[in-house]
Amino acid sequence: MTDQLDRSLSAAARYGDPDASLGVDTEVLRLQLAHRSVRRFGPRDVSDAELDALVTAAQSAPTSSNLQPWSVVAVRDPERKARLARLSGEQDFVAGAPLFLVWVADLGRARRLAVRSGATLDAADYLETTMIGFIDTALAAQNAVLAAASLGLGSVFVGAIRNRPLEVAEELELPPHAIAPFGLAVGHPDPTERADVKPRLPREAVLHRERYDAAGSDAHLGVYDERLRAYNQRFGLPGDWTARILTRLKGPESMGGRHLLREVLERLGLPSR
Repeated sequence: MTDQLDRSLSAAARYGDPDASLGVDTEVLRLQLAHRSVRRFGPRDVSDAELDALVTAAQSAPTSSNLQPWSVVAVRDPERKARLARLSGEQDFVAGAPLFLVWVADLGRARRLAVRSGATLDAADYLETTMIGFIDTALAAQNAVLAAASLGLGSVFVGAIRNRPLEVAEELELPPHAIAPFGLAVGHPDPTERADVKPRLPREAVLHRERYDAAGSDAHLGVYDERLRAYNQRFGLPGDWTARILTRLKGPESMGGRHLLREVLERLGLPSR
């Protein structure tokens, strides 16, 4: 009975719906359903053993054709974290986290291999290969997030690392043909942080059976707006999901400089044609 209650509570929190439930249960599922972004960290450091575990978990993620086109830069130095915080939209928690992992879509390794072998690598110039780099990096990083949770660590992705990617590349001395698509702040959660599991869209809004059903999916957006509005109000935040989406995707002015990414990719050696 307790396990059934735990499953129901986990699903209820994930959807912001007291009637939501899940018919199966594992420790991994409980970690996944309990995930939340952590932006305030306690004083404890992340040990080298924990860092090694995160990277090994990341390397256990799927990778297209075993290309393994990613790297990660572990940043602990307070001054470097402070500079990266400024480059990431002045987000102070980047500097406050004991460990900041900068994930790198890294085609430089393959390029260097080709140079040493005297081989051509023309396929690396195409958008497909750039996409593989980004996708595999994200898959690896998400594995690290789950591993961190299993170790009692909290984390939050930092997409704003893409606001000023050229400066980030310079700060980290990234090689040609590499770009940092996101960072990950990691540490022991501060229990006083006012945050909780943020409700997601109803399952029925994202799960289509056999064929895509736009009308059926969109019918659930109104109730999600209500649930997210209630969540936001608990923490003194404004708005609902619809307002968030329309504001965030309004135009280039809402993108924090990221509308220039195609040009940046070219400059960093990722032409993506």
